[in-house]
Amino acid sequence: MRDKIIIIGIGQLGGVFGRGFLAAGHPVFPVTREMAMADVAEILPDPKLVLVAVAEDNLNPVLRQIPPVWQDRLGLLQNELLPRDWQEQGIENPTVISAWFEKKKGTDSKVLLSSPVYGPNAEVIKAAMEAVDIPAHILDNESELEYELVRKNVYIITINVAGLLTGGTVGGLWENHRDLARQVASEVIDIQAWLTGSEFDHERLIDGMVEAFEPDPNHKCMGRTAPVRLRRALHYADQAGLAVPKLRDIGSKKL
Repeated sequence: MRDKIIIIGIGQLGGVFGRGFLAAGHPVFPVTREMAMADVAEILPDPKLVLVAVAEDNLNPVLRQIPPVWQDRLGLLQNELLPRDWQEQGIENPTVISAWFEKKKGTDSKVLLSSPVYGPNAEVIKAAMEAVDIPAHILDNESELEYELVRKNVYIITINVAGLLTGGTVGGLWENHRDLARQVASEVIDIQAWLTGSEFDHERLIDGMVEAFEPDPNHKCMGRTAPVRLRRALHYADQAGLAVPKLRDIGSKKL
């Protein structure tokens, strides 16, 4: 039997990872919101990996409660994830996956791209994903990880925010509203640059976003969290002193 895996949060994505770890031979122990992590850590102090699979809005509260014995075993997979999210909690060197697949209730997993993984347990996560036919690949360094996290953020924030105006699909957004998509993406990249303290090639990131449009052009732009993503982006823009005129224009119409 292989090393134990703990999953905090057994929602749609957590369930996919759980099946993957089981298929790869790992015993899996779920932690639900009704359970105290400290109590579980006393019973299971030495798992191979503790995968945090809660919703993005719950990430920071959960990270603040991680028992010390699990601090160096964490795996993270949330949308809008950036290094500052774990660094602000004093967490060093987690294993991180940018999940380019989605799982909705009652449907199979839908893969857009191979999911990049980086960190000490990258091989464990990659093997689990491949055990359930989800492609994944391991990155070489932290710089690549930062780019991939920003790329995913640009994709999801752009389609959600632009979708507040256009509705429809990502294929329709790029085909019929390309200027809007590019404006929104460029302003999102400026915010991501401020959040990371890094500079990014706008065209490379926009090309990376469009690459994710191509496997599923009928993917809907606007999820239920779109207004939340726009409010969060505007909050960061205010903190950074960024103009972001297109985001503010959309906010004035849709918030």
